[in-house]
Amino acid sequence: MYTHILIATDGSDLAAKGIDQGVRLAQKLGASVTVVTVTEPWVSIGTDATFGWGGYSNPLDEYEKASDESAKAILTKAKEAAAAIGADVKTLHIPNQYPADAIVNAAQELGADLIVMASHGRRGLGRLLLGSQATQVLTHSNVPVLIIK
Repeated sequence: MYTHILIATDGSDLAAKGIDQGVRLAQKLGASVTVVTVTEPWVSIGTDATFGWGGYSNPLDEYEKASDESAKAILTKAKEAAAAIGADVKTLHIPNQYPADAIVNAAQELGADLIVMASHGRRGLGRLLLGSQATQVLTHSNVPVLIIK
């Protein structure tokens, strides 16, 4: 049925539930798993030296370092959760992209035939029924999407 499951996570509690459910499904099906996390591009709000807020640090470098550290922690936690239920998963950090686009593209590039993701991420209940990222993935994905609530 499914041979490669892509599980998206942002490190939230609900995304952890998605990892658990996605990995357990993969075990039952004999499918491989890639867990992916995405960090969004830096958006300057005009607080750098260009706008008279000179400083000695580069906020873009700091953002990228913090994003990389956060992604590493999220993916380490996901790998440990999978190992706790007897599974080995691949992990992937996609930097500087918008989550929904990156998830859909990663599924296509990796040959995943199912995407598993949480209905809402760290941003909370931004929409009545589904979060904006889940809605975008559902809208643009060419493969089935399993939404975890």
